[in-house]
Amino acid sequence: MNLGAWLHIGEDGVVQVFTGKTEVGQNIRTSLAQAIAEELHLPIERIHMLMADTDLVPFDMGTFGSRSTPDMALHLRKVAATAREELIDLAAKEWDVDRGDLSAAEGSVIRPKAETREEKRATYAQLLKDRKLAATVTSDTKLKPASEWKIAGTSVPKINGRDFVTGKHLYTTDMSLPGMLHGKILRAPVYGAKLKSLDDTKAKAMEGVSVVKDGDFVGVTAPNPSLAQQAIDAMAVEWEGGGGPSNAGLWEVLKNKIDRGDEGKRIDEALATAAQKLEKTFNVEYIAHCPLETRAGVAEWKDGKLTAWTGTQRPFGVKDELAKAFSLPPEKVRVIVPDTGSGYGGKHSGEAAVEAARLAKAVERPVKVSWSREEEFWWAYFRPAAVIEVRAAIDKEAKLTAWEFHSHNPGGAAIETPYEVPVKSVRSHGSRSPLRQGSYRGLAAAANGFARESAMDELAALAGLDPLEFRLRNLKDERLRAVLEAAAEKFGWKDRKGHCGIACGIDKGGYVANCVEVEGKDGEVKVRRIVAAFECGATVNPVHLKSQVEGSIVMGLGGALFEAIRFADGKILNPTFSKYRVPRFSDVPPIEIVLLDRKDLPSAGAGECPIIAIAPAIGGAIQSATGKRPLAMPMGA
Repeated sequence: MNLGAWLHIGEDGVVQVFTGKTEVGQNIRTSLAQAIAEELHLPIERIHMLMADTDLVPFDMGTFGSRSTPDMALHLRKVAATAREELIDLAAKEWDVDRGDLSAAEGSVIRPKAETREEKRATYAQLLKDRKLAATVTSDTKLKPASEWKIAGTSVPKINGRDFVTGKHLYTTDMSLPGMLHGKILRAPVYGAKLKSLDDTKAKAMEGVSVVKDGDFVGVTAPNPSLAQQAIDAMAVEWEGGGGPSNAGLWEVLKNKIDRGDEGKRIDEALATAAQKLEKTFNVEYIAHCPLETRAGVAEWKDGKLTAWTGTQRPFGVKDELAKAFSLPPEKVRVIVPDTGSGYGGKHSGEAAVEAARLAKAVERPVKVSWSREEEFWWAYFRPAAVIEVRAAIDKEAKLTAWEFHSHNPGGAAIETPYEVPVKSVRSHGSRSPLRQGSYRGLAAAANGFARESAMDELAALAGLDPLEFRLRNLKDERLRAVLEAAAEKFGWKDRKGHCGIACGIDKGGYVANCVEVEGKDGEVKVRRIVAAFECGATVNPVHLKSQVEGSIVMGLGGALFEAIRFADGKILNPTFSKYRVPRFSDVPPIEIVLLDRKDLPSAGAGECPIIAIAPAIGGAIQSATGKRPLAMPMGA
């Protein structure tokens, strides 16, 4: 793609960079700016990131899968390096000098002073006067090795960080347009219910209220959110149908009948001759994303074009949703994503933007729809529940001889075992989920990792071996061994006291190991200490990387110990923070992070992998304390 689609150098020397990635608290705005600044040899203060505006940036699939660093950062480095080389070429041509005598530094191309000449220097802006950067970005562009980084690899503070802590930054929920109204949607009392009858007389009688009805879609607009909610509450509504199963029957609903085939026969043969064998089933409940900023959308129609502001991880995906919903050509839809108050995989869709657009079209004024916390719990999607069946065996030397792993419903992320085993069968099976489900931080990796690492602890117990020793005995992957050993050393695993657990995993190019200590207190599990070792290639920003690891661990504590969606008869039974417990400050123990910076390896993403080992490590500590291994998450419920 042409350089100009990604980067523009202004007359003031500021470099504007265009990307479809979204900032949802992971500080990718900062690390991408570091990538550009590094290759352009330019102070990071001169980089301005223009992100997630579908009218201005190149197409992007979305911000998910820990792909921003390995894909977008790498691409933008190539963009910047191409621009740098093009600027050096321009200077060499303009000055009629040997290109090899020139270098880039501090936003300028320089020919250094020598015995027979004076220094020559021109800023990038000066070189580009009346010109455009027209080079094509190619895959063979030469990049600086991580060992030579001066801006990347350092703890550059969060760009615009002051705006967030002072309240200057405007989230979608803070936006206001001239003439804007506030919208609320009539929601069914149970999943699948259909509107039977509606009396909206009282709502229509309220001053400033408009009622919008289109089939089963019913919404209102009003000058403020409170009045909009009063109008919804004033409607007399009858519903029919709907319902569904409950937690009690969930596991039977999710579990599939499996044709184990020839792989299963080989597993059976290996189990028959094993010194020790294991057969366990693990269950994982649905959990909610609980973003600090609930879904919100602002929509405005002008001259037949729809513009929507919304917090999403997939701006071009939401653009497609809007185009489809209103039968619009793509050029008639624009989606803009303000930096958003977290996503965790839960904001791939654009429900609030579509709702706002429907209301705005009907009343011919801009409309903002902000979901309540209860709506976020009810109508967003959940991390998939899981049933995972494991059969495994070891020989007399405590080496794995067979491994069978069937994961029902969560997906295939991090499903493969990193341990050496000669006979294995690892499969993911889709299920008919009774609840709406979708992406979540780490996807299925947390569930699959919980089952795999729990089974490894059980096998270690059967072999009479320390859990760390058993893992290392069955592990050849040097990167995973390195994080295990680093975590164990920092934790003091060899001389540990109390009830402790250890676990590890690989996901999306990241390698993680956790050691934890727990105690039982008033019938509850209390985590006393956590050590994490993490490696994702060359570290781009150490402070922000630590924040990603810590955030993942804290989030993982919730799913491990107490987060679970309770449902019955088509209703969510705990759709508030008073009933759905997320980790509190009192739940979070001291967390020590060990970062392994591998400058010899490409940088990978870090938003997801660090969540996958905390639950099984806690499970191992509970096993140490009680002698019984928890087979379900949450473990402390």
